Amino acid sequence: MADKQQIRIDQRSALGKWKMRRLRAEGIVPGVVYGHGQETIAVQLSGRELLGLIRRGTRVVELTGNGSPETAFIRDLQWDTFGHEILHVDFARVAADEKIEVEVRVELRGTAPGVEEGGVLAQLVHTVEVECLATDIPGEIRVDVRQLHLDQAIHVRDLTMPPGVRMLADPDVVVVHITKKLEEAEPAPEEAVVGPAEPEIVGRRVAEEAAETEEK
Repeated sequence: MADKQQIRIDQRSALGKWKMRRLRAEGIVPGVVYGHGQETIAVQLSGRELLGLIRRGTRVVELTGNGSPETAFIRDLQWDTFGHEILHVDFARVAADEKIEVEVRVELRGTAPGVEEGGVLAQLVHTVEVECLATDIPGEIRVDVRQLHLDQAIHVRDLTMPPGVRMLADPDVVVVHITKKLEEAEPAPEEAVVGPAEPEIVGRRVAEEAAETEEK
């Protein structure tokens, strides 16, 4: 379930692209806090601390350092091109008894016997949308594929939800399936390469005509 931890934020006065770049160069991540009918405020926080929370799977945090502590959900993260650096973070204020809709990653567990039967396992869905209390967000939805044979599939409706978590995704969507390997096509027979005869002839005629003109 969601792990609630504290992180310090400070109100941010720096605005604009160049000032944001300067903050990031100092290891500071700009962000906003919004929701619950309160004003949206621009904030800044330690990029190192935020990245540590993200790597531990933290989704709900207690924001401190800017007045009274308040609980917030990490609603959105913007990453750099290579996915190494957080460029911006959105915090949405939440209450302990408030249900929210959130995307949760899907992780496969086990080895599918269908692979040994000559099939190829393909995961078609990597995240699903669920509804739950902010404090009950699961870190992931695990899918056991140890009973998955050739030409079989696991649908959204087959997923097991943790207590208090309701699936919102289409139940008929295929999450993972095993299909037969495509037979390798036989290489096409090599064809004889035929040179461009006509251009050669045209070239020869031009050369012959030029020679005749010089002789005259």
